[in-house]
Amino acid sequence: MLRRMAWDPAQYLRFAGERLQPAIDLLGRIPATAPKDVIDVGCGAGNMMPLLAARWPDARLAGVDGSPEMLARARKDHPAARFIEADLNRWKADAPADVLFSNATLHWLDHHATLFPALLGQLAPGGWLAVQMPRNFDAPSHSTVVDTIEDGPWRATLLPVLRRRPVAPPDEYWRLLAPLAASVAIWEIEYLQVLKGENPVAEFTKGSWLPQFLTRLEEPMRSRFEAAYRARVAAAYPKEADGSTLFRFRRLFILAQAKA
Repeated sequence: MLRRMAWDPAQYLRFAGERLQPAIDLLGRIPATAPKDVIDVGCGAGNMMPLLAARWPDARLAGVDGSPEMLARARKDHPAARFIEADLNRWKADAPADVLFSNATLHWLDHHATLFPALLGQLAPGGWLAVQMPRNFDAPSHSTVVDTIEDGPWRATLLPVLRRRPVAPPDEYWRLLAPLAASVAIWEIEYLQVLKGENPVAEFTKGSWLPQFLTRLEEPMRSRFEAAYRARVAAAYPKEADGSTLFRFRRLFILAQAKA
C-alpha cells in the first residue's frame, strides 16, 4: 500500500544553506522590479520568504505546497506570508501572478510538456516564471539509490515508483517555452558543496530524494534499505584529508517571461 511521502522539515533544513544558494542565484536573475503578486510554488518550509520580501517589499507573497509538515513550519516561521496547501499537479493560481518562483520542486511532478506551458499561462502579461530543478540524477548520490533498489528484496515494491531522470535536458525546455514566451533563458550551474559530518551525502538525500522510497517500506526492510544505500553512497564520496566531503551538484535554471 502506497503512502503519502512525509517530509521532515528538520532533516531538510540541515543543509539549508546548500539548498538555498541556487534559489538565491535564481532570484538575482529575475528582472521584475515591482511585482504585485509573487508566488513560491513548492515553498516547502518557506525559507525563501524573507528573501522574496527583501527583494520586493511591496509585493503580496504567497507560498503553495503539498506537504502539511512543511507548511506547518512555514506558517510558524513566516507568519506575514500566506501559505496554501494544495496538490501541485492540480493547483492553479487564483489570479494571474507577476512572478511564479519555484525552487527544487517541479522535478517531483510529471508531464513537464504540459506543466511548464500551463505555469507560463498563469502569469500576468510580462510576468516571470523562474524555476530551478536539480539535474544530478546520474551522480552517485542518486544513481546509488537506483542500484540499491535493483539489488535488494524491495525491488518489486520500489521499482514502480522509481523515476530515473525526472528532469529533461535543457534544450527540451527551450523548445517547450520559446514559442510561447517573450523570452527564455536557460542555464546550468554545478555547485561544489563542501559537507561536514558522517556520511553527509546520505544525510543530504535523506532530506529530499530518499524519503519517497523509505516511506513505502515497512520495518525492518526500511532500515535495511537505508543501510544498504548509505554504504554505497559513503564509498562513492570518501572524506577529504580535513574530514570534509565534496559533493558536486548540478542544477538547471529556467527564466521565462510571459508575452505582454
